[in-house]
Amino acid sequence: MPFTLSKILALAVQPSSLAVLSMVLGLWMMRRGSASRRARLLTWGGVLALVVGGLTPAGNLLVLPLEQRFASVPAPQPGDRVDGIILLGGFEDGWVSAGRGGLGVNEAAERVTEGLRLALRHPEAKVVFTGGVGGLLASNVEASGPVADFLADAGIARERLVLEGRSRNTYENAIFTRDLVRPAAGERWYLVTSAFHMPRAMGLFRKAGFDVIAYPVDYRTRGPEDLMRFFERIPQGLMRLDLGANEWIGLLAYRVLGRIDEVFPGP
Repeated sequence: MPFTLSKILALAVQPSSLAVLSMVLGLWMMRRGSASRRARLLTWGGVLALVVGGLTPAGNLLVLPLEQRFASVPAPQPGDRVDGIILLGGFEDGWVSAGRGGLGVNEAAERVTEGLRLALRHPEAKVVFTGGVGGLLASNVEASGPVADFLADAGIARERLVLEGRSRNTYENAIFTRDLVRPAAGERWYLVTSAFHMPRAMGLFRKAGFDVIAYPVDYRTRGPEDLMRFFERIPQGLMRLDLGANEWIGLLAYRVLGRIDEVFPGP
């Protein structure tokens, strides 16, 4: 599927987008003089979806199974062999980095902070950053340079760093990283990404023939107790709902396209 089309479809099928589209369509039908039951249903259905989706634990219900999938995988201990550490992009804000200098990060910053912690603990390992420009509106804001500068300033030797700045999505992360590092049989490479994103990432790396080990970070839920946790602000809940829906839709889409071997990859 073309990259631009996939991004547009992903935006269109997010729960918050569908709710807004339902409201807009219903109001447009009313404006044209239609007071039909369908118009009212679309309008108030969209409003209800925004409120319920934004305040209830619906988003946590989608995110928790994703985060739990690889939560039990043990982290490497001092003395364990670690040949490489792969930091999956998505934590960096290229626009901010380009405009302000330094490294701008978003709420997925644990991908780099916890990846850095792992890299400092295992100084023998290569450290790979993989991530290019993945947004539709982004242009010339590739952030591998600022990421490399941050890691170097934090104590990672430059000769340990491997940068991949062309990939636009996780599928390309897997393919381009595999081709760049050419892992040998028996090597132990750890993949650092958000826990909710780990099933899809692991499925794609496995399909690419790169047998990585999961190192989930950036948890958004505490555990099953968050299935009863309501949100204080509607935008918070909607962001969580869209996040979970995007991952499940991505898993289904990649399975249909044959880019992963199972809908819900596990350990």
